[in-house]
Amino acid sequence: MMRPAASPWHRTWAMEGFDDHSVRQTIRLTAGGTRLRIRVSNRYGERPLRIAGVTVGHAAGAAAIRPGSMREVRFDGRASAEVPAGASLASDPVEFTVGSLDRLSVTLYLRDATGPATHHHVAMTTTYRAHGDHRWDTDETAFADTADPLLGAWYYIEGVEVVGGPALLPAIVAFGESTTDGVGSTPNGDDRYPDALAERLIAAGRPRPVLNAGIGGNKLLADSACVGEMGVTRFARDVLDQPGTGTVIVSIGMNDILRPGDQMCGIDRDDVPITLERLVDGHRALIRAAHERGVKMMGGTLLPFGSAPVWTPDADALRREFNRWVRTSGEYDSVVDFERAIDPDGTGSIPAGHHMGDHLHPSPLGYEAMAHAVDLDSL
Repeated sequence: MMRPAASPWHRTWAMEGFDDHSVRQTIRLTAGGTRLRIRVSNRYGERPLRIAGVTVGHAAGAAAIRPGSMREVRFDGRASAEVPAGASLASDPVEFTVGSLDRLSVTLYLRDATGPATHHHVAMTTTYRAHGDHRWDTDETAFADTADPLLGAWYYIEGVEVVGGPALLPAIVAFGESTTDGVGSTPNGDDRYPDALAERLIAAGRPRPVLNAGIGGNKLLADSACVGEMGVTRFARDVLDQPGTGTVIVSIGMNDILRPGDQMCGIDRDDVPITLERLVDGHRALIRAAHERGVKMMGGTLLPFGSAPVWTPDADALRREFNRWVRTSGEYDSVVDFERAIDPDGTGSIPAGHHMGDHLHPSPLGYEAMAHAVDLDSL
C-alpha cells in the first residue's frame, strides 16, 4: 500500500478519496479455503477511516457478483468499523468457500468523506465505484464509474487471508518494482509473473499462496512521493510480516539505476549516486532481515532494456554487474535468472513480443517466461 499521491501515469481516486461511495474491487486468490478475513489499511490516512459496511462475493465479470454468493463482512461482530489513521484492521472470519484462482469481489461502503486514500496505484485490475450504498447489489448497473479501467488501483484493501482449506506450504512473496507489479500485463487478465507462477504450482500439484508485493516505480534505496517507501524500509511490513511467508523472490533495483531523484513525481531532488556497492548493500540488508525470520530468499536478475528511451551505456553496465553478483555471490539462497529467461540469446534487449512496446516492461508472454524460469524445487 502507498501514501495518497497523484500517479505519474494515470488518474486514480487516491487524492480525492471517497464520500458516500460504494467501492467494488476484484482480487484473484491463490489459495482455497472455507473461511476468509479482509485486512483494511488506513496507514496513510489523515483521519480515521469510517467503514459503514463491507460485503464479499464471487466475481462474475466486471462489477457483477455471482447471485447467491454475497456475504457480509463484520468487524468485532459489527457491520461498521473505524480504522484509526496510521493503522490496519482485520475483519472477523467469514464463512465463505473459495478455490485457488477464484476471483473475489469486495465492496466497501464509505458513507463519510475519507480524505486522501491509502491505495496501490497500479492494480492492472479495474476498480468500480457507485454513489450511495450499493454493497448488496449483485448487478453492475450502479457501478459505472472507473478512474482508469486499464491500469486501475486498489483502495484500502491490504490483503485477504484464506483459512480452513487443505494444508499448504508457506507462502511465496514476490517483492519488487513494476516488473513484479505487472505493468504491461493484460488489464483484468491476471497474467503478471506471480500469477503465472501460482498457476504453475497448482498445475504441478504443489499449490502455494503467491503474494505480489511489487510497486511500480518503487526503489530499493530511496523513498518517493508517489511510488512508495524505499524497499529496504517496506520489506519488513510488506513481506516478512505477511502471514506464513516462507520464501521471497526479490527483483528490485532498476529504478534506482534508471531514475536518479524523484522528478517523475514532481519533486526536484537528486539522490545519492547509485553504485554496485550500494545496490549490493541494500540487497544484503533484505537477505539478513529475511534470514533472521527463517525466510528463504531467491534473488532475481534485472531485465535487459536495450532500445528503451532510458537506456544508457553506464546504466546497462551497472545492471550487468549487479546481475553477475546475484548469479555468482552465493548470498541469495537460490537464483532465478529473469534476464536469461526473457533474453536467452544475450542481446541485451527484450525480444519483440516479449515487451509491452516500450522495450522495458514485459508483455504477458514475457511474464510467462519469467514465471517459467523459477525452479520450483528451489522454492
